[in-house]
Formats: sequence, structure tokens, C-alpha cells
Amino acid sequence: MPVLSKHFSTIFAIMIAFLRGDFVHKTPATVFIDVHGVGYEVLISLNTFSKIQHLEKGILQIYFHVREDAQILFGFFDIDEKEMFILLLSVSGVGASTARMMLSSMKPDEIARAILQGNTKQLESIKGIGRKSAERIILELRDKVGKNIHESNNSPLINNTLEQDALNALIALGIARTAAEMAIKKVMAADAGSDKVEDIIKKALKSL
Repeated sequence: MPVLSKHFSTIFAIMIAFLRGDFVHKTPATVFIDVHGVGYEVLISLNTFSKIQHLEKGILQIYFHVREDAQILFGFFDIDEKEMFILLLSVSGVGASTARMMLSSMKPDEIARAILQGNTKQLESIKGIGRKSAERIILELRDKVGKNIHESNNSPLINNTLEQDALNALIALGIARTAAEMAIKKVMAADAGSDKVEDIIKKALKSL
């Protein structure tokens, strides 16, 4: 029975992408979200709290963390913070609590910059991060962070929300970013009047 329960928890973790609802209770570390009458307790960073403290409702990007002794929801105001959280979890020795502490001390782009610059002292300034941990984070994430920033800065679609949504959808379907970008550019060049993301996606898939 415990094995079956863990299996279902894993499926549940994969399915939760975000929660939209009323922020009925907020602290710098936790928010209770009412989603159609169901209350979810979500752990947040100070970075996220600073952005939702004056909001009555909204969306939080969710990471569902499953342990042997607990199932915990972590919430993030934007996708960049969630992605940085997941990257930090991939580092050996960095747990969810440490990753949340890092995102409470520095913004995602500040952490990325420190990693790319090899700035161990800045990472060491975070509670719970020693020199060895800082060096390991830089070693294991420098290439990943560099790749993400390069792709973001060099995407010709980044300033167009409609095209960006189509790009994200194609990538989620397993299409390589470069191929997806070229397909969308081709579609938009042939039909600049496209104003529905689903139409752009369908035409892009046909052109691949």
C-alpha cells in the first residue's frame, strides 16, 4: 500500500503546474490559497511574498515536493523562480529548504549571475551555504544557467507574447527550440495576421 501511495503522489506531482485562487492568509513563508473552496498550504520564498503581499488573489507556479514523510507544495510568483528552484534541487546536497532560503536571500537573476561569475563569496553569504556548497553549486549549474540565459537572450520571439506562447507549447511537445523558432517565424511571415496561438501552433507543426 505505501508503494501504491507513493506512485500516486508522483503522478500528482507531475500534474500540478500552478494554482489560481484567493490568498486567504499570507506570511513571509507561507500562503493559504482557496481554490474553489479547497484550501492549499503553499510554502513560498521572501521573493514571492514581496510580490503577492498586497494581492488578494492570483496564480502561483507550483512545485510538488514528495518525501517519505511529507508532501509539500512550494509556490513561486513567476516561472523563472520556479526554474531556478528546480535547478538548485538538482545539485547534490541542496535540499528544498536550502533552495528556498537561497531564493529568499537573492533573486533568481542574482543567483544566476553569481553562478556564471563564479562568485562563491556572494553565495556563501546565504544562511546554510558554506564554501564547499557554493563551489558545488557553481560547478554543477554554470553550464545549465549559461545555456538558459543564452537561449532567452537570443530568442527572436521573446518580445511577442503570442509567438512566445506558441514557442513554449511547441517545446513542451518535444520540438527542439531552434526548429520551433524557425517554424513559427515561417508561419508568421506567411500569415502575419494570425492572432490565435492555437492556429500558430497547428501551422507550425505542419511546417516541421
